[in-house]
Amino acid sequence: MAEAVIVAIAGEIIANQVPQALEKIGKLWGVKHELEELRNIVSTLRVVLSNAEKQCYQDDQIPVWLDNMKGALYDAQDVLEEFNIEAMQRELGGHSEVIKEVRTFFSSSNQLAFNLKMRSKVRAVKKKIEDINNRRRFHLDERLVDSGVERKQKKTEENHLFIPKGVIIGRDNDKNTVMEFLLDPNVTEDVSILTIVGIGGLGKTALAQLVYNDEMASKHFPLKMWVCVSNDFDMKKIVTKILACIKQRGPEVEMEQLQHDLRTKIGGKKYLLVLDDLWNDKREEWLSLKILLVEGARESKILITTRLPLVVDITGTALSYHLEGLSESASLDLLMQMACPKEEEIQDLDKLAIGKEIVKECYGIPLVVRTIGSLLYSKKTTSEWLNFRDYELPKVSQRKDRIISILRLSYIFLPI
Repeated sequence: MAEAVIVAIAGEIIANQVPQALEKIGKLWGVKHELEELRNIVSTLRVVLSNAEKQCYQDDQIPVWLDNMKGALYDAQDVLEEFNIEAMQRELGGHSEVIKEVRTFFSSSNQLAFNLKMRSKVRAVKKKIEDINNRRRFHLDERLVDSGVERKQKKTEENHLFIPKGVIIGRDNDKNTVMEFLLDPNVTEDVSILTIVGIGGLGKTALAQLVYNDEMASKHFPLKMWVCVSNDFDMKKIVTKILACIKQRGPEVEMEQLQHDLRTKIGGKKYLLVLDDLWNDKREEWLSLKILLVEGARESKILITTRLPLVVDITGTALSYHLEGLSESASLDLLMQMACPKEEEIQDLDKLAIGKEIVKECYGIPLVVRTIGSLLYSKKTTSEWLNFRDYELPKVSQRKDRIISILRLSYIFLPI
């Protein structure tokens, strides 16, 4: 796949799969060191992959290198999945004859054999990743980002708020629906909450940006605040970020003072607060924050974006908006915009026809459309587009599970 997808895969390995393996198996079987080394390698490499996205069109070798690295990261995921499958089998216990047989197989000497096999596999994928990286014959900036920042947390709150006109396609109806909520004066509570729910890559943050930056929203809300929460639901950090939006206090202030300051600043004022990318599933923590937030004036609104349907229940919101994928028409428009540098290419009938076939494999996910469009950007002729459709795209189609796997952090929380 493309750069942004590979960065997401690397992020999943670092944030989810390696920690799971370490917690459930690594400590027992003496492979902790191997797993930690794998995580460190991928963590360092992720910075390179992220920077490659910006430099993809400067060197034809970069897309090829990224494609090779993609395969190596997939292999790493497969190995880590084996660890977690074994962990699930252990947790299930011996409640059926089949499970008893499984537990017998993984007992005593078989555990040792499995340990040696998995240690060997981890070492193999580490070496494969390192070899591919060492074969890189182009320069990419490898400076590390802030150590405590994962996924979208790297982007500052200010960067979230500005979108070039025309960049977001196919979300007019979604924007209108959310705007109706924001501007609705007929509310039963002083502070109303709407949760936008959807899998990763659908554009929840982009939709929130659209309404946040809308001129009508700016006129309607004297006070607007944007906070990127992500998976670190730290009460003090969130309150500090909210206050930073209104130029008040810093992180060195004690929590009691922060709470007082927040009540003072939002109390009696009509505000719009966006809590972007909320992952918290602990209701007590949310209620502690909500106590502070409900002191706004009537018609104040809180907009939450999340991948977890559970957040709707945790926050006790009466309203939720489940964001769907783009239509094929909107997907095609986005693909052509990403793939074609010139307007006449966007209107090229041959490329449009090929593009229609390609977007069917994108499942309406803007992230996937954008990354495939980025791959097509360097392909100038119709024959190159045809070659991509016939030889490169099938590789993606044959591994649909892999497109889903980059979004697994969302899917694992979907109700059964």
